[in-house]
Amino acid sequence: MSDSLLIENVAGKSAEREEPLPPQSLLQIALIELALAVGSFGIGTGEFSIMGLLPNVADEFAVTTPQAGYAISAYASGVVVGAPIIAVLAAKLPRRTLLLILMAIFALGNAVSALAPTFSSFVILRFLTGLPHGAYFGVAALVAASQVEPNKRTQAVARVMTGLTVATLLGTPIATFFGQAMTWRLAFGAVGVIGLLTVALIWLFLPQDRVADGASPLRELGAFKRKQVWYTLGIGAVGFGGLFSVFSYIASTATEVAHMPESMVPVMMAVFGSGMIIGNLIGAWLADRDLKATIAGTLVCSIIVMTLLYLTASNPYMLAICAFLVGGSVAIGPALQTRLMDVAADAQTLAAALNHSAFNVANALGAWLGGLAIAAGYGYASTGWVGALLALGGLVVLGLALASEKRSATCRATPCTT
Repeated sequence: MSDSLLIENVAGKSAEREEPLPPQSLLQIALIELALAVGSFGIGTGEFSIMGLLPNVADEFAVTTPQAGYAISAYASGVVVGAPIIAVLAAKLPRRTLLLILMAIFALGNAVSALAPTFSSFVILRFLTGLPHGAYFGVAALVAASQVEPNKRTQAVARVMTGLTVATLLGTPIATFFGQAMTWRLAFGAVGVIGLLTVALIWLFLPQDRVADGASPLRELGAFKRKQVWYTLGIGAVGFGGLFSVFSYIASTATEVAHMPESMVPVMMAVFGSGMIIGNLIGAWLADRDLKATIAGTLVCSIIVMTLLYLTASNPYMLAICAFLVGGSVAIGPALQTRLMDVAADAQTLAAALNHSAFNVANALGAWLGGLAIAAGYGYASTGWVGALLALGGLVVLGLALASEKRSATCRATPCTT
């Protein structure tokens, strides 16, 4: 079956294919989404707070700030590795059980990260803590989407993801403030507590579900056979890297380029987070109306905004405006998540988890390339043009995906070599 035909058959029906829960009332749905969003808040705080604390981590372990960025890449690598492995091996686990296990591991990993005695051990612990990240978000997105009408799936996913974006507005700035004032270790200890709270909320609010008929590791691996799955993952892995190129070094950009006092770093993080919250919600609303246009439009806007950041980063006000707009590029996240639901057919758990592997490839790629540009002497503002090039790369991958989809549609009408 061609990818375009698959999209037509699956779009709007992915939530019905594997319904993990019986029908819920509006209040029950809201409580389920709240529990899942608290988990995403904890994950977001744990993932992003280190970006504002990189100078503090670097000072304590006597490494450079770009070297401290390896901890970001290590966490992202854990997500990339853990998401597909967990999704496949846990194919026969009920989603509620899997979510509880994943969040318990995440909580423990952050608690132990707060006690790391050396930089090497800290990097290893960040890798291990990242392992459950992608699978948690993938399963949480499927649970949320299964509770609403097909034409509202992206908005349901976005509400769960709101915890992640709120983390950038509240959790990350608060963690950064106390991390700078006291110790960065406090931030990871607090994230561990949020993880335990999530375990309790999921236990209370998410009913026990049943494993879908025919669920198996082999069926999940079927996602790897679909070209449009790979294209969609490529869009996220490349195109979303620009956000992380900028965000990973936003603290140093603010202090070293715009000459802001260190006390303004939490404010910049909050500005970035505000953009992410608004972008997440507006992007989901737009995606439920025109999925492809939302993805393309977000990438084009990212190219423009990140170029502007590179040109104006020395101005504190322009840096704040650009940080807000770069944060808004998270609008692409829910859209790509829904597209994966449409093209993955009956391998949705793996595909949904891989979405976050792709985003963390973007995280690792953006932080790494941004660090290379800085180390090469181009300065912290160079993360802007690095981000613009990555967004352009994502747009190219989208073009290839749409061309392949169009070719598949043509071949259905007139047989041709695929």
